[in-house]
Amino acid sequence: MSTPKPCRKCLVSALSDSTVKQTVARSVAEISQNEKTDEKDYQKRLSICLSCDNLLSGTCLSCGCYVEIRAAIKRGRCPDKKW
Repeated sequence: MSTPKPCRKCLVSALSDSTVKQTVARSVAEISQNEKTDEKDYQKRLSICLSCDNLLSGTCLSCGCYVEIRAAIKRGRCPDKKW
């Protein structure tokens, strides 16, 4: 079985590995509402991440986080100060 090629411009939610997708989705869902970024800001952050050269298969190469989790946390910050 071959290893899937990393995707330079994908979020975890777009990847085929359902285990990772479920883990990230569960982590985002478990963030309390008072700690969660509102949907508009969340989508704006993800849009910025999608255009970043440091995104690789949903992971930030600058810090190693899953960008969908970091973007969902209100106090989350981009390590490259893009948002």
